Amino acid sequence: MPVLPRLILLHKQKTSGRVRFLCFSAGILAFGPLPALAALRDEDYSPTVQFHPTAVVREAEVHLGLPEGAIEPEAEFAAWVDTPEGDVPVLLAAFSATDPPFAAAERSNGRFIAMTESRHLSDVERQLLRRAYEHVLG
Repeated sequence: MPVLPRLILLHKQKTSGRVRFLCFSAGILAFGPLPALAALRDEDYSPTVQFHPTAVVREAEVHLGLPEGAIEPEAEFAAWVDTPEGDVPVLLAAFSATDPPFAAAERSNGRFIAMTESRHLSDVERQLLRRAYEHVLG
């Protein structure tokens, strides 16, 4: 059975460029933490199986109680994490509204954080945030 992909959800303010990530009680990956022995693969790692983000994004919208189209996939981003259960794809998506959906985050026991507020995350999650941040800022 393949390992389920994880999703990093972010909001980029269109007027200021401020980037915030949705952080859940278990970390930044929707919707479950990585195993303890997880390790981020090199950026040039290219597996034979690729995941299309649409289904994962729609699942996130449903989970957060948001309408269809509230989250847009960042199709050019993909990271892979090596775990004892197999490689886990990590995808990236952005909230499309002008402001972050704070109420949806609270309903899911989450909150929006900046990169500077990520010290409590695991090393792998901080590395994933760095890659996502670099991708979004170009």
